[in-house]
Amino acid sequence: MRKKLIGSAATLIILGGMTLQAWGAPSTSSRLRATSATWDAGKQQLNLQIKGSSQDKKLTLSYGGKAYTMRARGKGKFAITLKAVCYDSKIEVKSNRGASLSTRVKVTNGNASKGKICKADNNPGGGNGGGSTATGGYQLLAWNDLGMHCMDGSDFSIFSILPPYNNLVAQLVKKGNGTATRVTSGVTITYEAEASLDGKWNTMSSTKSNFWDYAGTLFGVSLAPDVGLTGNAVQSMTPHLMTYNSTHDWWSADGIPTAPKNDDGSYNRYPMVKVVARDSVSGAILATTTTVLPVSDEMDCKKCHGSNAGYTEAQPAGGWINDPDVDKDYKLNILSLHDEKNGTSLLATAEGGTSVLCASCHKSNALGTAGMTGVKSLTAAIHSRHANVLDPANGAPLNDSANRNACYACHPGSTTQCLRGAMGKATDARGNLLMQCQSCHGVMSAVGDSSREGWYDEPGCQHCHHDGIRDLQAVNDLTSGSLKVVTDTRFATNPNTPLAGKSLYRFSTGHGDLQCEACHGATHAIYPSLRAEDNIQSIAAQGHTGTIAECTACHLSVPNTVNGGPHGMHTVGQGWISSHQDVAEKNPASCTACHGNNYEGSPLSRTFSTRTFSVENSSKTFAAGHPISCYDCHNGPGGEGTAPVSSPSAASGNTTSNVSQILSTTCRSCHSNKQSLVSCSNSKWTAHNGKRVSTAIYNAVSKSITGAICSSVASSTGSSQEDDDD
Repeated sequence: MRKKLIGSAATLIILGGMTLQAWGAPSTSSRLRATSATWDAGKQQLNLQIKGSSQDKKLTLSYGGKAYTMRARGKGKFAITLKAVCYDSKIEVKSNRGASLSTRVKVTNGNASKGKICKADNNPGGGNGGGSTATGGYQLLAWNDLGMHCMDGSDFSIFSILPPYNNLVAQLVKKGNGTATRVTSGVTITYEAEASLDGKWNTMSSTKSNFWDYAGTLFGVSLAPDVGLTGNAVQSMTPHLMTYNSTHDWWSADGIPTAPKNDDGSYNRYPMVKVVARDSVSGAILATTTTVLPVSDEMDCKKCHGSNAGYTEAQPAGGWINDPDVDKDYKLNILSLHDEKNGTSLLATAEGGTSVLCASCHKSNALGTAGMTGVKSLTAAIHSRHANVLDPANGAPLNDSANRNACYACHPGSTTQCLRGAMGKATDARGNLLMQCQSCHGVMSAVGDSSREGWYDEPGCQHCHHDGIRDLQAVNDLTSGSLKVVTDTRFATNPNTPLAGKSLYRFSTGHGDLQCEACHGATHAIYPSLRAEDNIQSIAAQGHTGTIAECTACHLSVPNTVNGGPHGMHTVGQGWISSHQDVAEKNPASCTACHGNNYEGSPLSRTFSTRTFSVENSSKTFAAGHPISCYDCHNGPGGEGTAPVSSPSAASGNTTSNVSQILSTTCRSCHSNKQSLVSCSNSKWTAHNGKRVSTAIYNAVSKSITGAICSSVASSTGSSQEDDDD
């Protein structure tokens, strides 16, 4: 029995009781549209007709991981029959002139007894992403492993440093009452394109780069359009399978050939993907999440090596090579300079039609190439060679720079802003950046040291987070780039991971054997990120940005534990208020790792969101970011009562140094901006001493704003009036 469908590209209605819905309207510039379809229930096939322009001679239709060719049967008219159409299918169409149509098709009431019918997808894609959603008590988390993947620009005909190659990783958790279990079988996990926050789509790459024309020369493989080096396809309207990796205990899709442009040609270095977990038997959706596949081609070298750059120090002895194609121009000049400096003949090779893979001679752990004996690794060659190059922006050697601008001369970048996570955006009270690329890696010559193993010799979390403190520099000194030696392992990356003698964050696991990146975010994009795309998942999982730290993200009920949480943490919530007394009295030293050696709070004890607790027959609210202290509610770890009287730092004459943090967190937990009222002669302020805040905090704020220690004034005047709440 045949059912006819009629309608627009956005909605197609099948007559006779069976419906077919399509959503994901085509680009307004494409002029491709699905005009009609006929569903043959007996043959389990879909007959689809598409209308384009008179310039469209051939269409390529992608469905279910396969590509079909459609040739025009008239002016811009095409027809095709698809066998065994799934209940829930995604179809992409591209024309010979670059026009495109992406549509999603859903058939209901189909005859499931014949043909290979997929189960219905009750949570279709489209829109601009909804973060992470779950049904039946599951939590799905997905991320990109490096926080940013780089690729050559649109041209691969001259040479290639990095191909389009993005890695997507996911873990699925089944929630329980006080428990959580990772799911490693019985499910299928897929990835597909999702609209970016501006509503634009990135569903293909082969029209944005000539990589596929040169993949055979560069890597010795023949690839279908939009299929990467590992066989995984670019994110599209068709779901693609992720595979379970038992070595790392995660689901992954490596080598996704994502490009940094939308389908309409506009730049998009943060394309979105939707990840879906389904029961492998019933097909029911268990959970979905939205994450980002960041990619940039900003490492284009035009800044110095382009023939029109005006940077004479990079000019080959034989003069500039001027090519009208700017993406070829700088590459030709680089090969000419390489030949001049190293006695090679790479320019002739490229001009003869054979593209050069830099990693074929220079070892690259990123691409897994061994390189040639006696030749520096790619990372060593590039960084050591450019360490003493003069920055065209300021004339100083790049190696002399202690900020990220030197790195952004080649890495993404001034536009992409690769270093965008919590560390990259951290600032002092005046807005100055506290951490740079060099804070973790050292200067350029240190990165280019021949003894360093590129991509493996990297800093771990413990090099800054240790012994209850948080450093701003992982290396002993910027020049050597040698990492600090620490013994505290509370926040350490896993040793011998993924190789003996190496310890990488992106492969390390923590609480519940979840990957560290699952909760903290990807390298260079640690939660909370400057980019909204990075934060979508954490907001959906727990209701706010930042580290996924709320127990209910993975547990149906909050577990009750003293030290069984992440990094040996206790339960967070009202239950801990009434049960922490024994721990504080019997083993107060265990609190110092997060609350500081003086129990006055530290960056590690900051609240992730605004919280209100019942304390001593009253309520107390802490603003997000407040460093929880034993003196917030009573007199130290062993104190009684609600009024903090003193603190270890006050007794020793020291004061809390980060006043801006106090003003934005401690003070804001009760007030809006009342900084102007801080005065030694204002009784509302002097009444805070030892009552509303500890003496240490009171003195620090007083000194910073008034220039005087107001505690002595308060003592002499005997002020005890409390201020009004606001």
